[in-house]
This record gives sequence, structure tokens and C-alpha cells, in this order.
Amino acid sequence: MKTVGAVDIGGTKIAVGIVDENGYLLCRLESPTEATGPYTKALERITAMLQDSVHRTGSDMAGIGIGSTGPVYPFTGEFGDVGFFPHWRGENLVRDLEKAFHVPAAIENDADAAALAEAGWGAGRNKGCLIYVTVGTGIGTGIILEGHVYRGVDQAHPEIGHHVIDSSGPLCDCGFHGCWESLAAGPAITAWMRLNAPADYPHRSDLSAKNVCALAKEGDDLASRAVEREAYYLGLGIANLVTLFVPDTIVLSGSIMKSIQLFLPTIRKIVAGSCRFVPFEKTELSPASLGDDTNLIGAGRVWFYRFGSQPVRH
Repeated sequence: MKTVGAVDIGGTKIAVGIVDENGYLLCRLESPTEATGPYTKALERITAMLQDSVHRTGSDMAGIGIGSTGPVYPFTGEFGDVGFFPHWRGENLVRDLEKAFHVPAAIENDADAAALAEAGWGAGRNKGCLIYVTVGTGIGTGIILEGHVYRGVDQAHPEIGHHVIDSSGPLCDCGFHGCWESLAAGPAITAWMRLNAPADYPHRSDLSAKNVCALAKEGDDLASRAVEREAYYLGLGIANLVTLFVPDTIVLSGSIMKSIQLFLPTIRKIVAGSCRFVPFEKTELSPASLGDDTNLIGAGRVWFYRFGSQPVRH
């Protein structure tokens, strides 16, 4: 059975593993990204983890697939101006791993990689149009049209997390106000809670998005209001995607969507009230089916998408 190395690069951690041609992850290793450090040190860690993965599984890697927070240039293998990695711009991980392992490698934006995984091996199988949305520290998206990654001019990855929902909203890292990410990603929940929690609020010392969701599940009134606000803004962005693309499936993933049932009723209500000119009821809203390993499995899928066969997972 054909297997490939998989490398998933995020702002806080790098995950490495082996993925087979049916989309199964055979092993997983992690290390801190150390994003402010030099690229050469990260390359050394990635190379060592790939070697260890091959040893653990006894695999004969046919290639290496890479998914990375962007921007990346998929057809040159270079990193663009990635804010998380100030010293990585212009470095070429595809070239360096091909040189180290003597196999072909390929890279995609991590959201595109995860979208490919769900389209080929997960919730989007046999669907013509899939949009993958991951909600965590930020909002990332990937669009698959008829089995292919949608790319813009100059092969650019669309930054849908930065489309404007409310121009009077908070300042976003991109420099504009009221982007979807600034209103509906995890930090927006935390910011709202800090602003609105009274001084004697018993949970004020730990207002992470994860804990706010947990409190909402327990019936905490303030946390429930924060979740409802988050669901409203998530719903607006998703409604825009439904109106613009009328996709078969929107797959929802990321740390915030681990509590998806808190958000879905309001999201569905917003979509139903905003998308009456398109058959919105035919767009399926689905949780990611590949679990916490979606991004790493997606990195492996990048290689099969670019170089290999693309079997459907049974």
C-alpha cells in the first residue's frame, strides 16, 4: 500500500506522520513550531520526525505532503510573508525535503489541505462543491470545486476569514475593521467576555474560548450570551458563503467547532433568514469527519492530490 509523509505546520506546533492511500494516519509526532526561531532549526526537527515516523511504521514513503499556515506558494514550494514565521519568508520546504529524502514533495495552505482531505476521504466525498471552514485562533477556509482546489489570480489562496461582516467592528490584524475573523474566531469570544464580565464574575481568571464554551454547556448565563454572539457572527459569514457559492457541503472544523452543537441552531437560523434567493436548505452543514487529525491527514492528501491516485475512503 502506498504511503506518504505528512507535515502540518501551524503557529504553535508542527505535526508529522505517515498517511496511507486510504487516508489513514499510521503515526503522529509533534514538536513546538518555535516560530520566531530560524527556519533551519525547524527543518532539522521536521526531517528528524519524518525519519522517526518511517522507522516506527516501516513505511517506504512515496513522497511528502505539506500543509502550512499561509501564505505559501504551492507551485514553487516557498513560504510567503507568514506573520507567524518572521524568518521563513522565501525559504523552500518542498525543495529541502525532496533533497533530504529523494522523493517528490508538495505544499498547500493548511485549510486547502484539510479541505482536500474532507473532500476525498471525509464528509465531502462525492460532492461537487465543498467549503471547509476552520474556526480557532483565526478563521481559515478552503474551497474544493469538482475535486480541485479553487485558486485566485497568481494561484493565490482566498482569505475568506477577512471578508468584512461589520465595518464598525474591531480592528483586525489585516488592518481593517470588522472582518469575519475579528468577530467570530476564538479570541473574539474571550475579548467579549473580558469586556462584559463583572469584577466578581467567578470564572474571570480563565476566559479562554474553550472554557467559555464549557461554561455555556453548564448553563452559565454570561457564557451563553457570548456563545450566542459568536454563533450570530459565524452565521453571517456562513450565510455569505451559501449565497456566494451555494455549495453542497460546508464542513466546520477547528477548536471552537468541537462545541458545534452550541452554535448550529443559531447558524442555521441566520442562514435560513439570509439566503432565500438560493436553495440554502440543500447545503449541508457538517462537522469535520476526520477529527483532530484532519490537518495532518490533509497534508498527506496534498501529495495524493498533486502526484498520486485519489481513492475514496471506505
